[in-house]
Amino acid sequence: MSHNKDLGNKGEEIAVTFLKKKGYTILDRNWIFDHKEIDIIALKNGIVVFVEVKTRSTDFFGEPFEFVDEKKQRFLIEAASNYLIENEIDLPVRFDVVSIIHNGKFTKVQHIENAF
Repeated sequence: MSHNKDLGNKGEEIAVTFLKKKGYTILDRNWIFDHKEIDIIALKNGIVVFVEVKTRSTDFFGEPFEFVDEKKQRFLIEAASNYLIENEIDLPVRFDVVSIIHNGKFTKVQHIENAF
């Protein structure tokens, strides 16, 4: 497994733990529709939250959340629509980003609610 894949997996674990501590119920992880993946699908206060997790080992090139571009947002919205239809869910939705810098010694987690 590559370093980037390992770092991404670690970031998702950090994000799940973080969200659970904030009272989120995790409904699904790594849900895929038509080659489009949603990292985490959670529920809190009657709202389905689709979460994109971005993990980097440094902020040298910018904060991780800055890499969720318009194309990625469109993919997530399309996949989320299909998730709701497939699972017959009729609840309000929100799109969040959990931005993580993790290098083994230091971890910084930033949760951007309603990111787009």
